[in-house]
Amino acid sequence: MFSYIVKRVLTAIPILLGIVLLIFLMLQVVPGNPVVVMMKEKANPAVIANLTERMHLNDPWYIRFGRYVWDAMHGDFGISYKMKNREVSKMIMDAFPNTVKLTIAALVVAWAIGIPAGIISAVKRGSILDNVVMTFSLCGISMPTFWVAMLFQYVFAHKLGWLPVSGFSGFQYLILPAFVLGWSYSGSIARMTRTNLLEAMHNDYIRTARAKGLKESSVISRHALKNSMMPVVTMMAMQVAGMLSGAVMTETIFGIPGLGRITVDAIKNRDMPLLQGSTIFAAALIILGNLVADIAYSFLDPRIRVS
Repeated sequence: MFSYIVKRVLTAIPILLGIVLLIFLMLQVVPGNPVVVMMKEKANPAVIANLTERMHLNDPWYIRFGRYVWDAMHGDFGISYKMKNREVSKMIMDAFPNTVKLTIAALVVAWAIGIPAGIISAVKRGSILDNVVMTFSLCGISMPTFWVAMLFQYVFAHKLGWLPVSGFSGFQYLILPAFVLGWSYSGSIARMTRTNLLEAMHNDYIRTARAKGLKESSVISRHALKNSMMPVVTMMAMQVAGMLSGAVMTETIFGIPGLGRITVDAIKNRDMPLLQGSTIFAAALIILGNLVADIAYSFLDPRIRVS
């Protein structure tokens, strides 16, 4: 098991380096001098040239990339051009806990709705309840997040006055964004759970378990559900990584100062160090999510470790 985990970690390292290189090169072709962005266009040309030299922006791209990777390995993602010259790593670490809170709340909603809904829909296949659950999940998948967020704000905050419209200073501020984000993910979980559970329930070992006289609830929970959860686990791990990397639309609409919000601000302000750092941090979380899913696979199915 240990060797399997080490192999997966060693495989993830070059993938992360490739993503860092791709992001670095893509942002290098963006027109404009970062020093001009930082000092405004009215700055003295001599000062701009001097500061450009001091920041090593005239060096070849591969030298700057090597320096950037070395600094990033030590937790230094550079200095923000627009946010009062604050350290990018400090800004990311300040925003990340807010994203974590939103992620945990949204995951509780998504998993609490998605998994039971998928199980009920599979067990009651073809019934009215099945159709209602699948319609509900389809709405969660297909409706744009920004539209659902504004609808929830209008109904539950503006009309009913039950919850605050936006902000982030207490538990009540998490309820609306958590349900908006969680509902969009719960639909995928419900459909995936239903599909895999239905497939598992047609296998020979399920017929054998029923022939032994086991209760239907025991057959589903102990046999069918366990063997149908591997694709669902992968999806759930990716959802965690996706939420942690910054739920851009939800955080922006509800005014949550998380990773998604600072990424949007970096794009609007052309703050390349902040955009680069937040994007790489998000990519690292996606890779970590894949790694966790691979390790979870090996626990659910020991044959993966053998292969």
